[in-house]
Amino acid sequence: MNNHQPIDLCGQVLWLLPDKAIYWPARRALLVADVHIGKAASYRALHQPVPRGTTDATLARLDALLAAHDCERLVVLGDFLHARTARAPATLARLQVWRERHAGLDIVLIRGNHDRNAGDPPAALDIRVVDEPWVLAPFALQHEPKPHPAYPVLAGHVHPVFVLRGRARQRLRLPCFLIDQQVSLLPAFGEFTGGWEIAPASASKVYLAGADRVWPLL
Repeated sequence: MNNHQPIDLCGQVLWLLPDKAIYWPARRALLVADVHIGKAASYRALHQPVPRGTTDATLARLDALLAAHDCERLVVLGDFLHARTARAPATLARLQVWRERHAGLDIVLIRGNHDRNAGDPPAALDIRVVDEPWVLAPFALQHEPKPHPAYPVLAGHVHPVFVLRGRARQRLRLPCFLIDQQVSLLPAFGEFTGGWEIAPASASKVYLAGADRVWPLL
């Protein structure tokens, strides 16, 4: 059973995936935002108690998505590495092993604010790094959710979440896709990223991701 949510945006069919990514069939492309590799290690370097294994978990989820979909390209909409401290030898070694499993995959990273601080990934990872906007018609792919003068935007950076509230004060906080004709947002892909509660405009559509499915907020 398909658990993705197909949408039509600017004449293109996009699949919103439960694991906080977009698959673009016509381009055979997987889009993710805000991976933040090495974020937990960066916090541990500051003597903060945070979970271990987040990099391996994030890469395993990418493996699963790439295995499940016909992909020739992976596009990261910014913030691939979290900080300079994410360039620890052990983290880079895990990335190298992962990259070798996908040697034929074209990987494009659109620089985000964390990438500018962390520096570009090592050349051995064979990742094309570009500045925003990167136009892959009919979209402008960006990290910052700013309108483009000619193309609708797919972006990250915000880590959007939506809070469902019940009558008995229950709260359920879920990552979400915010789809708009001008600027659309992807949820953060990384394991240890947090989120920002959004209040969508009436013209926008929200799709919640959770429990291995994506569903529209009515």
